[in-house]
Amino acid sequence: MSLENKAVPIVTDRAKSSAANSKDRPFPLEWTRNIGIAAHIDAGKTTTTERILFYSGVVHKMGEVHEGSAVTDWMEQERERGITITAAAISCAWNASWGPWHGIQQRINIIDTPGHVDFTAEVERSMRVLDGAVAVFCAVAGVQPQSETVWRQANKYNVPRIAFVNKMDRTGADFFRAVSEMREKLGANAHPLFIPIGKEENFAGLIDLVQNVAYMFVTDEKDLDLAPTTQPIPAEYAEQAKEYREKLIEAASDFDDVLAEKYLGGEEITVPELMLAIRKATISMKFTGVIPGSAFKKKGVQRLLDCVVNYLPCPIDLPPIKGQDSEGNEVLAQADDNAKLAGLAFKLWTDPFVGKLVFYRIYTGRINKGMPLYNPRTRRSERVSRLVLMRAMDREEVEVAYSGDICALVGVKDVITGDTLCHEDYDIRLEPPSFPEPVIAMSIEPNSKADQEKMGNALQRLVAEDPTLKVKTDEDTGQTILAGMGELHLEIIIDRMKREFKVEATVGKPQIAYRETIHGSAQGEGKFVRQTGGKGQYGHVVVTIEPNEKGKGVEVVNKIVGGVIPKEFIKPATDGILEGANNGVVAGYPVVDAKISIVDGSFHPVDSSEIAFKMAGIFAFKEAMKAASPILLEPIMGVEVTTPEEFQGDIMGDINRRRGQIQGMETKSGACIVSANVPLEMLFGYVTDIRSLSKGRASASITPSHFEQVPSNLLAKIVESSSKAPART
Repeated sequence: MSLENKAVPIVTDRAKSSAANSKDRPFPLEWTRNIGIAAHIDAGKTTTTERILFYSGVVHKMGEVHEGSAVTDWMEQERERGITITAAAISCAWNASWGPWHGIQQRINIIDTPGHVDFTAEVERSMRVLDGAVAVFCAVAGVQPQSETVWRQANKYNVPRIAFVNKMDRTGADFFRAVSEMREKLGANAHPLFIPIGKEENFAGLIDLVQNVAYMFVTDEKDLDLAPTTQPIPAEYAEQAKEYREKLIEAASDFDDVLAEKYLGGEEITVPELMLAIRKATISMKFTGVIPGSAFKKKGVQRLLDCVVNYLPCPIDLPPIKGQDSEGNEVLAQADDNAKLAGLAFKLWTDPFVGKLVFYRIYTGRINKGMPLYNPRTRRSERVSRLVLMRAMDREEVEVAYSGDICALVGVKDVITGDTLCHEDYDIRLEPPSFPEPVIAMSIEPNSKADQEKMGNALQRLVAEDPTLKVKTDEDTGQTILAGMGELHLEIIIDRMKREFKVEATVGKPQIAYRETIHGSAQGEGKFVRQTGGKGQYGHVVVTIEPNEKGKGVEVVNKIVGGVIPKEFIKPATDGILEGANNGVVAGYPVVDAKISIVDGSFHPVDSSEIAFKMAGIFAFKEAMKAASPILLEPIMGVEVTTPEEFQGDIMGDINRRRGQIQGMETKSGACIVSANVPLEMLFGYVTDIRSLSKGRASASITPSHFEQVPSNLLAKIVESSSKAPART
């Protein structure tokens, strides 16, 4: 994809852009877009990606999810199930049909992310390294539960986005209702950039509110690879187009002083002025432009690509990425080929042909094949033996990659997800992506001695790839416990072990990952004293414990004054407290949302040691927690069931039997949507059960919601079962 340098059109900071470009890079930074396609399951992300690849010339035959031929769904399990499991990176080029970028091919690096909640880690780590995103919504279902999750993830990592309302050809499609739901449920400042001409089977075109023209789709199936015809706005849509264009200009004028002045003065606003204002508004994260279309019917995808190029940011449009030096001071890394190298390893993958692939986003500097990379976590350098650009499962070997690029490294070994890899003279650590804790666990045992070693190797590699997959050996039973984000997640892992690593294993019944916390405050004292004739052991710690803010986890604060515990013993005492918090006092599950303060203690000038203070910290924590009204928490899931109205009563009755609480009901396009909170313990096999209840016509989506106290009548049963077969993860 060699692109020659041309004059650069309007960008937000032209001086900064020219200085940031290396003389030998094939095209300037402002011709690069790093975007993700994210949405609820079945909204049409992969189909949209396939159409983008076709129209941009990467593939010459459109792949279909239902046929198992999608380029980005390359895993066997993805093709069999028709779902995306792992985020796939792929590059393409697009020449916008209009606007300041017209005539200049842009490089678009796309990451197609999964929609299923069990694979939310793939979305999380993708969002961390993206510059922009396309949020796909279903025109019939509107904003669904996982749509809200990915929207929050994009907010968390400050990712500007545009929205594509897909499936406009489906019965019940309503573009304006979807935009309204984006405002109500997501709090988005959403405004149409295009409005549809017709809907459902009569979806015939789009009206471009920026250029004030209409695009009519071709009707001949053979010509669907051609651009739509441009026409004047049909008379029956003129009033509606005028109304929505006014609203768009008014919204965009909040982000551009020139546009605001002209708008208030009643002056005519030019297309370039409106485009620049929309671009600024989008990059500010306070505005979302919306485009209607139908990816399956190949309608609106070219206009979506134009909007990606015209409105989503290039790497130099964004603020510098924040990191920390070894002293904890803030360090900023701006996209610049001529600076020292810094980037983030955001994903690991085991490739059957080349071995371990490390997906790497370069934030600043450039990387050459054979170059050593410094890892601040391990304090070691490793050499890159090969450098590749990914095309889903195909690879293009390159000699050099530049700032703003997403590439894959071969040859670096001691790397985990979230590691910074940089120039050895650059003291920086970039913030890694954060991942949710597992909510479900199961035991797994190899079927034979030969499988034992293979299983260990397989799990080691799978855990390295997937940060939400946890493996531990239960001390009481000796069983290997596998914990993940849901039944499907663990099912896919077991399937991968069998297919990729040839491991035959027996799987135990899924166990719930409960949590413990406290209701009250208390004090606890821990003493560890041993006399053995020679040098003894002495550690003494006094702590107070109190509830912490929800979601803050376990926090340890040092409140020692006057040196009653020397500084060198504070860290071991803290480590002991944190170790004690791994196994609570109710049923041995991890503790959350507790604040522990080290307030007093004593030491012996000869006998005190780090191990003694660590043990004292464990004892002090356990005593304090026992006195602070400890409780057991269970994971609660948000369940949304879409069912024909005739089965509504049966579905609601079933939810009540599962200890569920109905949160709301609404009717949309002839179907009833029931929202409820249900304990995870009661949801095993739920999707199969509701299909039976509704003769196969109901569907459900399940997302993690929060933790709630276990009812007292179930507590004894859970404590008893956890002592027999614990899955404390």
